[in-house]
Amino acid sequence: MKKLILFTVMLFTLSACEKLKFWEDSHSQASELHTYTCPMHPEIISDKPGKCPKCGMDLVLKEVHAKKADGIKLEDLLQPTNNFVVSQLPVIRLSKENVPTMVEALGIVDYDTRQIGTISSRIAGRIEKLYVRYKFQRVSKGQRILDIYSPELLTAQQNHLFILKNDRSNSMMINASRQKLLLLGMPSSQIQSISRKGKPDLSVPVFSNYSGYIQSAGGMANSSQPNEVMKASLVTAELPLKEGMYLQKGENIFTVYNPSRSWALLNIFAEDIALVSKGQSVTVVPQNDPASRFKGTVDFIEPFFRPGSKTVTARVYFDNSVGKIPIGTQVKAEIASHSKVASWLPKTSVVSLGMDKVVFKKAPGGFTAHKVGTGAIVKDKIEIVSGLEPDDEVAENAQYLMDSESLIKVSK
Repeated sequence: MKKLILFTVMLFTLSACEKLKFWEDSHSQASELHTYTCPMHPEIISDKPGKCPKCGMDLVLKEVHAKKADGIKLEDLLQPTNNFVVSQLPVIRLSKENVPTMVEALGIVDYDTRQIGTISSRIAGRIEKLYVRYKFQRVSKGQRILDIYSPELLTAQQNHLFILKNDRSNSMMINASRQKLLLLGMPSSQIQSISRKGKPDLSVPVFSNYSGYIQSAGGMANSSQPNEVMKASLVTAELPLKEGMYLQKGENIFTVYNPSRSWALLNIFAEDIALVSKGQSVTVVPQNDPASRFKGTVDFIEPFFRPGSKTVTARVYFDNSVGKIPIGTQVKAEIASHSKVASWLPKTSVVSLGMDKVVFKKAPGGFTAHKVGTGAIVKDKIEIVSGLEPDDEVAENAQYLMDSESLIKVSK
């Protein structure tokens, strides 16, 4: 009986000691939480607010040391920061969706080069009379452009008249001489005129075979910036050709541009090239007049990147005779593409390192940089073609997990 009583007293005493230790720990923590000190003199410590006896400043509450965070190991903190990040951010998985694609592109309106006509000199000679005075002067088909004096053509006329006068029954020779005049650029009406008069013409007119705006040969076709030809200083500038100048046989004299036949040159970024193909429907909105929008199709995609550009150019041919959109007008286009079934992630989950694309894959205690293959980009989504499994989790916003793109070391 005495042993039982002694054992009970010992249990009670042990319990009381534990309670006393717990009370002391709690009191110590409470006193630590309510400890005040001087910002200028840390050695001054008090358990209640007041003034510093040395400098008279108000005592402030002493900060409590942070406790050890659960779930973070020392090994995680010691890993290189360029391939492991300790963080607790929201994660996301690949989403298999059928996303309707719509590609937006910017571009300009330009002349359809298939409709550009060239007026050349068939003979060598001197310009006697010039009827075109300034660049981009409007001309019509059949309009007289200039008169040219040519010794070669004058000799051909004299031979034709000589045959007509001395051997009128020789139809073969007459037809041959007449054909030569036609090939040298002399109109048939003028050939009949000299046949009636019996004397040659000193000059021969040159007519335009095209309708449009005229420009001196080489002025626009060789320009590195075609939009600049529409500036007022260039439009009103006089032509380099003058009366009295000599032309060589086969020399290009003028180039005629037809503004009624134009095309829209659309710039397609690299990530959208896979979504654009020939024949797709396009809505083009001119910047100067959005109400004159029109629909067309992608007629041609240039198979190369233009020098100094990171985009591929797509052409949309259209009839500009009604809308009369000025050449050089900036346009915005919407290209209707097909829906695409693929694995998608938000664009914010992928970081671009130039040639490489990186996501931060979930790992025990944090995230690791992981290289992925990407495809099309549609609005706020990006296609993932390789590098991730359906069950992999990645950071929803990868921008929070990087300090500098150059320091990221990716895992294959």
